[in-house]
Amino acid sequence: MSHGSDHPAMPHALSPAEQTPPRASRPRRWVRVLQFLLAVVALLLSAALMWYGVTEDSLTLHAGEVAPRDVLAPYTHTFTSQVLTQQKREAAAQAITKVYAPPDTSISRRQLARMRAALALISAIRADPYATAEQKRHDLAAIQGLHLTPDEARALLTLDDKTWEKIQHEALRVLETMMRSPIREDQLDAARRNIPAFIDLTLPEKQAALVQRLVTAYLAPNSLYSPQLTEAARQRAKERVLPVQRTIHRGETIVQRGQVLTPADIEALKEYGLLQGTARWQALVSPLILTLAAYVLLTLYLALRRPQILGSFRRFTLLLAASVLTLAGARLLLVGHTVLPYLYPFATLSLLLFLLFDAETDLALTVPILGLSLYRTPHSAELLLYHLFISLSGVVLLSRAQRIGTFVSAALGMAVSGSMVILAFRLPSPSTDLNGLLTLLAAAVSNGVLAAALALLLHYFLAPWLGKITQLQLLELSRPDQPLLQRLLQEAPGTYQHSLQVANLADQAARAIGADALLVRVGALYHDIGKVVAPQYYIENQPPQAPSPHQNLTPEESARIIIQHVPEGLRLAREHGLPRRIQDFIAEHHGTMLTGYQYARALEEAKKRQTPVDPAAFRYPGPPPRSRETALVMLADACEARARAERPPNPQALRRLVRETITDRIRAGQLSDTDLTLRDLRTVEDAFVAALQGVYHPRIRYPRVLKGEKTIPLREQALPETADAAADLPAETAHSR
Repeated sequence: MSHGSDHPAMPHALSPAEQTPPRASRPRRWVRVLQFLLAVVALLLSAALMWYGVTEDSLTLHAGEVAPRDVLAPYTHTFTSQVLTQQKREAAAQAITKVYAPPDTSISRRQLARMRAALALISAIRADPYATAEQKRHDLAAIQGLHLTPDEARALLTLDDKTWEKIQHEALRVLETMMRSPIREDQLDAARRNIPAFIDLTLPEKQAALVQRLVTAYLAPNSLYSPQLTEAARQRAKERVLPVQRTIHRGETIVQRGQVLTPADIEALKEYGLLQGTARWQALVSPLILTLAAYVLLTLYLALRRPQILGSFRRFTLLLAASVLTLAGARLLLVGHTVLPYLYPFATLSLLLFLLFDAETDLALTVPILGLSLYRTPHSAELLLYHLFISLSGVVLLSRAQRIGTFVSAALGMAVSGSMVILAFRLPSPSTDLNGLLTLLAAAVSNGVLAAALALLLHYFLAPWLGKITQLQLLELSRPDQPLLQRLLQEAPGTYQHSLQVANLADQAARAIGADALLVRVGALYHDIGKVVAPQYYIENQPPQAPSPHQNLTPEESARIIIQHVPEGLRLAREHGLPRRIQDFIAEHHGTMLTGYQYARALEEAKKRQTPVDPAAFRYPGPPPRSRETALVMLADACEARARAERPPNPQALRRLVRETITDRIRAGQLSDTDLTLRDLRTVEDAFVAALQGVYHPRIRYPRVLKGEKTIPLREQALPETADAAADLPAETAHSR
């Protein structure tokens, strides 16, 4: 979250859950070499798979001649057209407009110097004791480039010295500010019209008009047209153009009889190996070209958009293995079959990539692998849309996958999408029979169910290998009979109840802003697990009216014990094998905040002793939250504790409490590393207030009925909630936060 703060920025440190040895973050050279070898092996395997089922043909034709007859494509083929690519690159270069150089500071300095000289001249004219008012106005009008009107010259002469100094200073400031931004020749008029927006609004209108006149005279273009930069931009535009993929379908006319062969025709004939002496090697090279193009595209994507995947041996290996295995299954099973191409669960790769990585990576890898898999297969256009629709519908339906039931919904959605594509292609065909159509529809339904089931199973086993957490794991960790939760319930019941309340708060907020609600709930359940090591030091676990164990401790000792529940929680999490994502909630739920009560005590005692206090001794180790989910738990933890301690008497006080808590975290820089927006925080505030109001709303006091139907008046009764709040407030603030 981008937010200004008056507090010094805290250094960003990795959480213990994410700290890895240098070898893991910076792979050694042999790891890079191994990754390169794996990529080469994957490329060769893919090329070999692409050659499977390829046929060849040979014709006698020469470039530049007139085609003696029609030449038809023997099969559907997609290739990279260098001719069309070059044409597209030239068009992209011509589309680039003029490029201007960055602002020239020498121009800005020159204009400022000219203004200073003009201002000095005006000051001299104003101070000339021997010139008449008419002569002074004439001298002001004669200043080159200033073009003062008689009224403006008269106004300048009638100004007192203090006002004139203020106008000079404002004119220089406005000119310097505007000249810092690029101003092109064609933008000068617009910049001059925008001068009033930069003038101090406290100036009177007439004085502001004089400032505008002075700045207008010396505002000049500082960004000039650069032929070199324009040429470089056009060159970059050429380089950004991706190779043009040309598809020629089976039976399509490549060249017609009597047609003069163009460079594009020659290129197409070479791709098909139809030129004399090129049939054999062309039939082998054409699939290799397509494979290389796909791998180059994937490599560029990973290098430019997802370098963290290249930096992780496991992620890189998984991507290669999943892609090659999917391609192998498609090339070996689809060729020569009628129903099997519709049954093959290609969407498993798409769903798995989406669940393990993200939608962009899924799309970048799925589309090329799908194209390679269907290369030169019968009904390739239909199968391409069929599998693409199934994959996209599965990804869309799984975009908010927080329950196992969403996989069932995704399976049904994929089955429906596949069936609709089959109907769209098969119904218009007169050769379609009912039995064949029903068989393909059954294959589409089986495809959706099989793809979703395989994705769920593979995700469950592969996600932990990549250090991720699955929905099944989260559901398992949320069970009350988990050993750590059972220990928390038995040894620190107050903390357990607090964790449940925080989980409910954070869950509601997560649902309101579209965060991962299940992850937030599970993280909240475990965020204070370290308190089981010494539960008696936290007020929620102490008996009512019991003396606090912190009373006989120094503030430093008390703070050390309170802070210790974070590293102890991480230790317990590692011992019990909690996923790293859950460990983040333990490490980040206090961020780098101070233990406020102990720090305040230390300051009071230090003031009496005249000794300094080290804030580091009272600061949580952090790091601050680095995701929306951990930030929500931090805010929910603080709001729930304050609401339980202070017992706000009405909704207005409750909202003020929540808003102050969120604002304190913002000012302390605790949300700077998250992507929470101000709109999100307002939504979180509303969710917290609604949830807390349902828990800590005022209770109706009923008369107490004693023996003999004697009642105790309400004024003589004490509210348990109020008494608890009064008892919890100082102790909770002191010992639980």
